[in-house]
Amino acid sequence: MTETVDGADWQAWQDSWDRQQEWYMPDREERFRVMLDMVEALVGTAPRVLDLACGTGSISDRLLKRFPEAESVGVDLDPALLAIAEGYFAGDARVRFVRADLKDPSWTRQLPHESYDAVLTATALHWLHTEDLRGLYGQLGTVVRDGGVFMNADHMPEGSTPRINAADRAQRHARMDRAKAAGAVDWADWWKLAAADPLLAGPTAERFEIYGEHADGDTPSAQWHAQVLRDSGFAEARTVWRSPSDALVLGLK
Repeated sequence: MTETVDGADWQAWQDSWDRQQEWYMPDREERFRVMLDMVEALVGTAPRVLDLACGTGSISDRLLKRFPEAESVGVDLDPALLAIAEGYFAGDARVRFVRADLKDPSWTRQLPHESYDAVLTATALHWLHTEDLRGLYGQLGTVVRDGGVFMNADHMPEGSTPRINAADRAQRHARMDRAKAAGAVDWADWWKLAAADPLLAGPTAERFEIYGEHADGDTPSAQWHAQVLRDSGFAEARTVWRSPSDALVLGLK
């Protein structure tokens, strides 16, 4: 799953994406671990998983390394990140990818299966506004099988604690500034590198035509997510992990 006949080192691109994301979220692996712990606890070690807004397939990569008998379907709209995912996982029959717009009401028709044991997503749905997210959760209520799970790890600040939030933000940005000074690559620099790669230049240009620099979505609280999941047909929903600014919310059908 590294260098291929097209000359691309997809392992290197996967690794560089991970490092860029970890610059923002040093606890990224911890949230993935808890996510997969809950997959194992609730649906076992051979699940059919929908990796929602999958990007380069970070969740699928960790899923399949931990649970070799699992299978994953990644869905995303970003052509550049999907190119990395498809290159990285080339030849692995356990994973496939679908390009679809989650704001399109008919996106689920493009999926290869009607239902999934688990739908997992991380640091992606804050690109959506709350009404789009509410609609998406309603659709997921029909995609997750009875007894299955949905998990979303994302920015979910607690609005009632402004001083705590400000202190956390200041500390995080100070740490990020130190890492940047030491050579860390941020979001903007990573996309400049992608645009300069002959194999990713075209997909990257298309990606910016779709999204612009960054989507202007919403970051509702974890309580909002849990309530909307219950409204969407999930029997139980609550936070199963959190940091000062982010949370992992789980809905159980």
